[in-house]
Amino acid sequence: MSTSKTYSQLPRTMGPYVHAVRHHDTLYVSGLTAANTEAQSARLEEQTAEILRQLEVILAHEQRGKLDLIKLTIYLRDINTLPLIRTLLLTFFSGHFPACTMVEVSGLVHPDLLIEVEGIIALA
Repeated sequence: MSTSKTYSQLPRTMGPYVHAVRHHDTLYVSGLTAANTEAQSARLEEQTAEILRQLEVILAHEQRGKLDLIKLTIYLRDINTLPLIRTLLLTFFSGHFPACTMVEVSGLVHPDLLIEVEGIIALA
């Protein structure tokens, strides 16, 4: 059985979906962006920092740590901007990295957005 999750500390979603879905002992996190935050029209680094903050909110709410974040999918509007966020990601994960897929996309749900991140969190 699956349970939909919406977190009041996160910005509202831009579509008819929830922040995450729990299925058994796994939490599938929808694509997080800087939409509906002060970082929405900011540079890539600020948008990335906002997304990492949102991931921390979810982890804290679920009483999990970064070690439980087992998979990320990162969508970048321009793959050549990866060096701009590399330090943020290295600092966030402090040496323990999840499995990760990175994809360049032509657009996201709003033209201001430069990055979107999905995650999978182990809950047990």
